[in-house]
Amino acid sequence: MTSALETQIGKIVNAGFAAECNFLAEVVKIPTDNPPGDCAAHAQRVQALLEALGLSVEAHPVPVDSVRAVGMISATNLIVRHRFGNGGPCIALNAHGDVVPPGLGWTRDPYGAEIVSDPTHGPTMYGRGVAVSKSDFATYTYALRALQELADNGPALNGSVELHFTYDEEVGGEIGPPWLLAEGLTRPDYAICAGFSYAVTTAHNGCLHLEVTVRGRQGHAAMPESGIDALAAATGILKGIYDSRETLKARRSAVSGITHSTVNVGLIEGGINTNVVPDRVTFRIDRRMIPEEKPEQAEAELRGIIERAAAAFSGIRVEMRRILLALPLVHVPGAERLTQALQRHGETFFDVPIAEHGVPLYTDARHYANAGIPTVLYGAGPRTLAEANGHAADECLRLNDLRRATATVACAIAEILG
Repeated sequence: MTSALETQIGKIVNAGFAAECNFLAEVVKIPTDNPPGDCAAHAQRVQALLEALGLSVEAHPVPVDSVRAVGMISATNLIVRHRFGNGGPCIALNAHGDVVPPGLGWTRDPYGAEIVSDPTHGPTMYGRGVAVSKSDFATYTYALRALQELADNGPALNGSVELHFTYDEEVGGEIGPPWLLAEGLTRPDYAICAGFSYAVTTAHNGCLHLEVTVRGRQGHAAMPESGIDALAAATGILKGIYDSRETLKARRSAVSGITHSTVNVGLIEGGINTNVVPDRVTFRIDRRMIPEEKPEQAEAELRGIIERAAAAFSGIRVEMRRILLALPLVHVPGAERLTQALQRHGETFFDVPIAEHGVPLYTDARHYANAGIPTVLYGAGPRTLAEANGHAADECLRLNDLRRATATVACAIAEILG
């Protein structure tokens, strides 16, 4: 049965939905490809859009040295703060505005924000980032707007809502939420981060990116014994890494939606010329850790596999460099309050049970949880990343999901601040 709160919030969201779709289109139309990661102009535009809605916006440019250290050109983090009543908890809503480059295969303009009528799912907007996660710039902004109107005309709310819009998730997220927390710019009691609509995500994998450089000695290909073949050694090391996949498959997670640990080699380069014994090969490894694993043990295990394989090749030197260590998202006591509120109201608006699950990705949500803040992921989007074409051509968002997710988030926050 629909509650009075859900009825009231639903009417407010419906009345402002055309404006919400226009807001999302403006957010999608400005490219934020990362790499190269030149995102300050997008933040400036979003700030103007938020201020046009009467919201007070803090712009926090990240220092150039920190931006360059993560391989970006510019990044400005935005915070909107709104207080309701006296006391009460602070709930942060975080979404990232940077996106992976469009790539090939698009049948629509990746920055056109074109809306197409789908016979099954209704109006659908296309564009890079429309689902991951520019959609939740709109979800969270208009959830806050709904709460403001609710407070003006209905029950008293006590607490505060913050919007955290950041721009570096696609390169690890180190100058987004953790930078805001480390700088003392925010310390929320709860956090909801960008997600999809048909489940609340309460856990996700961790990720280690390790760069390995194998060094030998160049020599003429006509006399290969004159060199020390780095590629031959790298081949042996790679075999050791790939052989470990079977062990990782047996390391299964108890979290629904997450299967087992994985390892993948995604980049490789090296050599001098076809007629030269290669003196250097570099490759990068992606090691995904289930929530039950300890990241430091997983890294030590992987380094051990590499060192043992390299020891079989005389004259070879191996260097290893950690590129990224993203910790898993794990449960922080109190997060169940967010989960239950989102499930309860989501079931009303979507007319289906809202599941609780984990995902094999890694997200910015981990930064809040690692700081001891109860955190979940929930926002606008379909059941799976594949349905949204996330990180693929023709990325899309069903606008009815945006409408219902906005109402769900607003009702969940209203319940907690009630």
